[in-house]
Amino acid sequence: MPNLFEFDARTLEGKDKSLDEYQGKVVLVVNTASQCGFTPQYAGLQKLYDQYHDKGLEILGFPCDQFGHQEPGDESAIGAFCTKNYGVSFPMFSKVDVNGANAHPIYAFLRKAKGGLVGNRIKWNFTKFLVNKDGKPVKRYGSITKPEKLAGDIEKLLASN
Repeated sequence: MPNLFEFDARTLEGKDKSLDEYQGKVVLVVNTASQCGFTPQYAGLQKLYDQYHDKGLEILGFPCDQFGHQEPGDESAIGAFCTKNYGVSFPMFSKVDVNGANAHPIYAFLRKAKGGLVGNRIKWNFTKFLVNKDGKPVKRYGSITKPEKLAGDIEKLLASN
């Protein structure tokens, strides 16, 4: 089975980035949207990033417009929104599909590894996948799970060898 670090993704700035640079780190992957009821979770994600980044946490945001057209902007608008409204400093990537035939390979991998309540489909924005230092998904959290509730699980993975 592959691991997260074998994939590439395009940044909001349009540059291809290999996720292998995150090897040895705990990674939280989140599908985001700027006009969603869960959008304020950006603040909680940034707080986690501020608290744990120096200890080995990376948060990767993947904007998605598959749920209620809640991410209508282009990459430039998404980046400006995240920075201006939430001070987001964790890596953000280009808009992707998380479900269906055109789902980004990262999401096909995550969904297969950690199915949810609706099969392996992503139900809504701000679904979160926690990935260990070896690139293996270990836990999936639904949209309603606030980022601060992940702190204990993150700390356990950061402490593991």
